[in-house]
Amino acid sequence: MTTISLRMPEDVVDELKQVAPLLGFSGYQPLIRTYIGHGLRQDLERLSLQPGIERIIESLRRHGVAEEVINSAIAELRSA
Repeated sequence: MTTISLRMPEDVVDELKQVAPLLGFSGYQPLIRTYIGHGLRQDLERLSLQPGIERIIESLRRHGVAEEVINSAIAELRSA
């Protein structure tokens, strides 16, 4: 592990401290690590599409295909 400094609004930290024990965490810092890890894994999965797919997606956007349709197609491909 490495130590970092992160500035957060006080009310967010207070809410994290309230929620952490309700979710079974020993403190708010492990909860923050979980939130960050979860979001990072989601983004990495979303960004790890096969090469060329990104170009197709951008082309679909330029042609006016709705973002919901594109996201639905991506989700369908991932579940196949």
